[in-house]
Amino acid sequence: MVQHHRALGLAPLSTAASSVAGSAIDIARRSPVQPVTLIRPHAAARAARFFSEKFPGRSMYAVKANPSPDLLQVLWDNGITHYDVASIAEVRLVSRTLPDATLCFMHPVKAEEAIAEAYFTHGVRVFSLDSIEELEKVERATRHAADLTLCVRLRVSSEHSKLSLASKFGAMPHETKELLFRARQTADALGICFHVGSQAMTPDAYAQAMERVRAAIVEAAVTVDVIDVGGGFPSTYPGMEPPPLERYFETIHRAFESLPISYSAELWAEPGRALCAEYSSVVVRVEKRRGAELYINDGAYGALFDAAHIGWRFPVTLLREPESEVRDHPFSFYGPTCDDMDHMAGPFLLPADVVAGDYIEIGMLGAYGSAMRTGFNGFGSDETVVVEDEPMASLYVELETRVASNVVKL
Repeated sequence: MVQHHRALGLAPLSTAASSVAGSAIDIARRSPVQPVTLIRPHAAARAARFFSEKFPGRSMYAVKANPSPDLLQVLWDNGITHYDVASIAEVRLVSRTLPDATLCFMHPVKAEEAIAEAYFTHGVRVFSLDSIEELEKVERATRHAADLTLCVRLRVSSEHSKLSLASKFGAMPHETKELLFRARQTADALGICFHVGSQAMTPDAYAQAMERVRAAIVEAAVTVDVIDVGGGFPSTYPGMEPPPLERYFETIHRAFESLPISYSAELWAEPGRALCAEYSSVVVRVEKRRGAELYINDGAYGALFDAAHIGWRFPVTLLREPESEVRDHPFSFYGPTCDDMDHMAGPFLLPADVVAGDYIEIGMLGAYGSAMRTGFNGFGSDETVVVEDEPMASLYVELETRVASNVVKL
């Protein structure tokens, strides 16, 4: 179950076949020289079931968050049948991995050749766009097909999210009337989509975006068949503990029901991080300690891009037997490359007696950590292991336990 980044033309995650272990501590006992990627299919399966059963509409996985074919298969097996693809490489990957999946090409700016291949070779019928130019490109590339679902992307605020997606894509208010009207003439089904930004920390982000949708529909006076609320559904990290996802679903459903749309209109979402963050972690070795700085064998050019470049904090734990009883201390990390930018400021809380040779598990790296790895300086993870323990943090374990408890009481 190696994650196949070669399929997307990216640096490979692993060169060794995966094995199975009970937990992260089992890996540390083996004293691996290189970082070891741990994957938890049961965690991704649980997240997929949650979205497929509880989101009040259609959930399509944002493949960019983690394009592992093994993960795609786990999500498919647990109810995710639609996939948000952002490039022709992702279209090919998902088409090859899951031939029966429905693919939605949701990048608003695409090469005309990519649109044509997606439509004629891979059966893609859903495309997003945010300009008249892109609409005309889709029309030309599909030879003015009559079976398209076209989703006009609106620009909305990212003020409630940890990572903004408000500046690159999305039609501005003065552009949407003409664009919706023109797209309605071409589309078999017309949609409106948006993205509130990554790691939205409150359901209000979606409520506010839906008001922007309402205004656009009223102004353009068009019949809308699809409302796609995009991604942004959060996971839990140190210092970023969001409300329960059910609250996001309730807020979105209320807003959707109040929109002036077709009686048969569909509600879509594009979860990425929320479906795969708990899927993966990495076990690293401390190569050197310098005061409160730990030199580890993975970093900014590996799975810890977000920790280095945007200051993301991930859960960490010292894998030592017996467990350290020393009080935690804030540390920063340096990765293995020769680059000063290979620095993760943290703070990462670990026992103050951590030393070179110790092993650390860094959790919640299933989203983007795996997807953004490179082979810079020749460093990387050369082993992937399936583990059976629970992820270091979870939005779903407590919920699953609570549901099971209620069933027993009944």
